[in-house]
Amino acid sequence: MKLSVLRHGIAAELGDDGSQVDSERKLTREGREKLKCVAAALCEMGISFDLILSSPYARARQTAELIAASLKCEKRLKFSKLLEPGSIFEALIREINRRSKLDDSILLVGHEPFLSKLISRLLTGNDETCITLKKGGFCFLDVQKLRDGRCAVLECLMAPRHMCCGAK
Repeated sequence: MKLSVLRHGIAAELGDDGSQVDSERKLTREGREKLKCVAAALCEMGISFDLILSSPYARARQTAELIAASLKCEKRLKFSKLLEPGSIFEALIREINRRSKLDDSILLVGHEPFLSKLISRLLTGNDETCITLKKGGFCFLDVQKLRDGRCAVLECLMAPRHMCCGAK
C-alpha cells in the first residue's frame, strides 16, 4: 500500500472567516494558492490516488477537494470523522483497511498533531518521533500491511516550500 498524508492548508483564525467553531474554519487565499502548487507538484510527480480520505472539517475538506480536482479523482474522495483532531489511530487504520486493497494508493487529509503522531506510529511503533507536518506538508509511506504499529517505510517528507514554485 502506498499511504500518503497531507496536512490541510493555511486556514483563517477562528472568527476571521465567519467561523464560530474550529471545524468551520476555512482556507485562506494564501492557503489555497500554496495548495495549488502542492497539487501541481503531485501531478508533476505522476501521483494518483485510489482513495482520498479526509477529515470533514472545512479546511481539510477544501484541501482534499482541491487536490482531488487537480488530480481528476473527485469520485474517490470520501470523508471520515476518524481523521478529526483527537481521533483514535486503531479505528482509522481499521477504516482504511476496510475501504482499500493492499496495492492501493491512499491519501489521508487532516490535522496536526494527529497526522504526525500517526506517521510516527506507523514508522516506529510509538507516536513520540519528532515529525511535524507543516500546513500543506506531504508525507509518502510505503506500507506492506497496514496495522497499528511499525509497518511503514518513509519514502518522502516535504514541506510546501519544497513543492511550491518559489513559495515560502
